[in-house]
Amino acid sequence: METRSRELQAAEYLEKHRIKELVSYLTSALLFFRPEKPREYLISLLERLRIAKVTGVAFPFFMDNSNVVSMFEMMDSSNRGTISFVQYKEALKTLGLCTKDEDLEDDGHRITLDQFKDEVNKRIKEICEKTKGKDSESYQTATGLLLLH
Repeated sequence: METRSRELQAAEYLEKHRIKELVSYLTSALLFFRPEKPREYLISLLERLRIAKVTGVAFPFFMDNSNVVSMFEMMDSSNRGTISFVQYKEALKTLGLCTKDEDLEDDGHRITLDQFKDEVNKRIKEICEKTKGKDSESYQTATGLLLLH
């Protein structure tokens, strides 16, 4: 009984502080960018998050257009120029641009590179618009949307 209680407390703690999501994001970033010095890279990401929290400035988004194209190309291993809806949704989750609760409509069509880039850029723009301010609420929105959801 006590073991079950401790497991429940541990699960609640991890959920409350969104530790699983943070670790998932850090792991995804590592695998995507594959830095030469992974420990230093992770420390750098966490330090940027700490600075963002202290200053109230939104946590920076690390993807540029070439990264988005590279991600698409990795998913489109057969070079058809499209990816499946499942791949698309997982990519958005990995990038921190789609919450697990968000219900995306699968219209049965495959996703092209242009559609993927447009959606990623649209979602990044929405996040930037939501986090223009420098108050703590803006910081929470930025980190929640970009990193900790």
